[in-house]
Amino acid sequence: MELKKEPLAYRMMPKTLDQFYGQEEIVGEGKLLNRMIRAGRISSIILFGPPGTGKTSLARIIANSIKANFEKLNAVTSGVSDIKRIVSDTQNRIFNPEGKTVLFIDEIHRFNKAQQDALLPYVEDGTIVLVGATTENPYFEVNKALISRSSVFMLKPLESDSIKKIIKNALEDKERGLGNLEVEIDDEALDFLADICDGDARIALNTLELAVLSSPIDKDGKLNINMALMEECLQRKAARYDKSGEGHYDNISAFIKSMRGSDPDAAVFYLARALDAGEDPMFLARRIMICASEDVGMANPAALQVAVAAAQAVHMVGMPEARIILSQAAVMVATSPKSNSCYAAIDKALHDVRTRRTGEVPMHLRNAVTSGMKDLGYGKGYKYAHDYPGNYVEQQYLPEEMKGTVYYEPTGNGYELKIRDWLLKKRSKGKEG
Repeated sequence: MELKKEPLAYRMMPKTLDQFYGQEEIVGEGKLLNRMIRAGRISSIILFGPPGTGKTSLARIIANSIKANFEKLNAVTSGVSDIKRIVSDTQNRIFNPEGKTVLFIDEIHRFNKAQQDALLPYVEDGTIVLVGATTENPYFEVNKALISRSSVFMLKPLESDSIKKIIKNALEDKERGLGNLEVEIDDEALDFLADICDGDARIALNTLELAVLSSPIDKDGKLNINMALMEECLQRKAARYDKSGEGHYDNISAFIKSMRGSDPDAAVFYLARALDAGEDPMFLARRIMICASEDVGMANPAALQVAVAAAQAVHMVGMPEARIILSQAAVMVATSPKSNSCYAAIDKALHDVRTRRTGEVPMHLRNAVTSGMKDLGYGKGYKYAHDYPGNYVEQQYLPEEMKGTVYYEPTGNGYELKIRDWLLKKRSKGKEG
């Protein structure tokens, strides 16, 4: 079976905003970039996000919206001479009556400082409308001078629903897509493709095209794409559980309980299953942070620091490298001494706050912000801890009705053993006083 020479992903590249799916946070109705494009008033922008999320498509849509010449450079293979050539062509009114060019630079973070500086005067005077695309954080990788002259928009991996719309549109479009062929795709295969492409529309369309090219035509003249064919085209078996179904909850439950139960091998295993099924890495990072506080707590306070740092790193790095960061954080939590004392303390305190008379804040702890409040006794008798040996002085902090109530009961595990010994001495002194 012969199709057009250009890949399906290239042919289906949207030309207008109405043909663009996903990224509603930046191009949805009323959003800034949407308004800029529809008004035809575009300044230089930098699009930051993973592959296949629409950066090139948006650049072409922008060029179409302002009826400008469109030029594309790849920062890996281009240099200052290419920039000068494009500027020269743009300023030639015979070849470019509008006198404006949308210059799309892919992987702009790979331009060195001199190359980025060469763009500045033409971005400044509006000769070039720069649309830079990068998979790296531009605030770290792109010249500050160029950043200050551009609007930065962050694109996210496309949601499965957006991918499905793109696939269905390709199947129906007779001019650019596969609409002239009678292609039927099973719901199961469609869902699998939309999930497994990891938010990358290019992968989804390339896989769809491969499936069509390798499908036999049945006796009714139709091409049927089923789950087995989709798995073969992707060279991936479907995950043993659906990340949105019951298996998702079972696997996550096992992941958390393995960390709580101090089994790093099981924790890494269930983490791997979740990642292989296409689970959102940030969802997994959040579960690790919760476990670090709920189950490790003060037995190893560093576990929460590692978990939070891991979540930040996962957000900045993305997959596939994020798997290493998540593994480190999960192993840290699993191998740490455990304590749920902080978890128990806040729940016990919340129960008291909601179910019993808890009294008022003692007067000596209140802040006397006016002289009148001071006359009423606000702050009177407060002892400033740093004025006493060891930066500690015995005084009542709980309301009278709650005096003597204990919420935090440290275990003897890890660092919390030191806290327990210190608290026992402090609390025994308080009882003696």
